[in-house]
Amino acid sequence: MTTDISVRIGSLRLESPVIPASGVWPYAPEFWREPKLNGIGALCTKAISLEPRRGNRGVRVWETPSGLLNSIGLQNCGVREFAEHYGELVRSCPRPVIANVVMERPAETQETLRVLEDMEGIAAAELNISCPNVDGEGMAWGVECASAAEAVRAARKIWRGPLWVKMTPQAADPAAVARVIESEGADAIVCANTWLGMAIDMATGKPAFDRVVAGLSGPAVFPLALRMVWQVAGAVSIPVVGCGGVTTASDCMGMTVAGASAVEVGSAFFNNISAGEAICAGLPELIARYKAERLAELVGFARLG
Repeated sequence: MTTDISVRIGSLRLESPVIPASGVWPYAPEFWREPKLNGIGALCTKAISLEPRRGNRGVRVWETPSGLLNSIGLQNCGVREFAEHYGELVRSCPRPVIANVVMERPAETQETLRVLEDMEGIAAAELNISCPNVDGEGMAWGVECASAAEAVRAARKIWRGPLWVKMTPQAADPAAVARVIESEGADAIVCANTWLGMAIDMATGKPAFDRVVAGLSGPAVFPLALRMVWQVAGAVSIPVVGCGGVTTASDCMGMTVAGASAVEVGSAFFNNISAGEAICAGLPELIARYKAERLAELVGFARLG
């Protein structure tokens, strides 16, 4: 019998639990069809804002011993150009497409969502209240309960489809913020974005990034992300998508038994564009280890008894 690794995030069924995290998957058409999509359950777009953004100046990526620092700054072409240039790519994609939406001022975010609602093929919106690489928005919305509630409330007024909310690990009380996100009408929580870090360029003795701090991802943050998934999954009843340092099938299973219904994968794709396929290939053996036939049976397994 073939082991079933399909999962459900609310009303969405995914053939596999692996979703490339926002900012990772190229817009080149060949990446939006087979065989590049082997092992991929859904695709998450790069960040989408109302108006185009040039992103941050200076160094944007810095490798660490067990991870990656990035300071991209939500560079994107703006929602109208996204709809014009990538609309056909989204419509024809054989996987569900999740639109990652920048949380700006509420009116701006609502206008972005209005444009996306007119696009065919967007399966869900992922409200990004967690980016560490911009000023006055991004993770500032997700650190405290009141601002997180305002952000989700504004999005829910406009967006009628499935609404995912991407949390920041910099939240003072992740469980409390997660409960507020759920209470304001989110359908799923993505937990979480990158951790704040920095690097010194030893050639100059100065911070490597113009903004000094940057977002740390990769295997180094997996134990931190796993802890946060455990906290958040225990606080809400809506699905949780684990995100942070997932590289192997074992990592994916760890997130699953901690309470995640699926995982978003980022840095692993920079090392191996077939990381999704590799993760999925290792899942049947792990599922059998727990005497199960379906991955979905094991969501929250570590919390039982």
